[in-house]
Amino acid sequence: MKRIPVLLAPLLLAGCAQMSSWMAPRETAAPDAETSVQAQAPSTLAAAPPPRTARTVDEFDTTSAADKAAAVQPVSGGRDLGVTIASLGAAGEPGFWLKTPLATEAGPGRVVYLANGKSLKVDLVPLPGEAGAGSQISLGALRVLEAPLTGLPELRVFALE
Repeated sequence: MKRIPVLLAPLLLAGCAQMSSWMAPRETAAPDAETSVQAQAPSTLAAAPPPRTARTVDEFDTTSAADKAAAVQPVSGGRDLGVTIASLGAAGEPGFWLKTPLATEAGPGRVVYLANGKSLKVDLVPLPGEAGAGSQISLGALRVLEAPLTGLPELRVFALE
């Protein structure tokens, strides 16, 4: 029994040697990485990234009045993908986008906030998961739709061709 700690000591030390790489900060993703909304769905609905010092909603939402006006231009039609419950996505990812399992490919789309009927053009980005697993929506899109930032708005999603 006394030999077990002696035998485990080299294993623990070997694990500690690997710990520095495990705890080190990860490199930031390249602009063409899968996590980048713009890389998955090139669009004119993108905005400038927020400053590194951003702390408030207004600082994180870098969409301009012109961006918002263009995104709310009336659009009808499109292929109805269904209804989803969305939560606020990464606040540091600018623009108007919806990451959803309802989309099978990246492209232009439209969402309608069912509580008030407001509609907005967005970039649709496929999100792995079941169709009912929920979606993530950009900060700018939530603000234009006048949906609560901490709520779970119900959205009808359309793919535009």
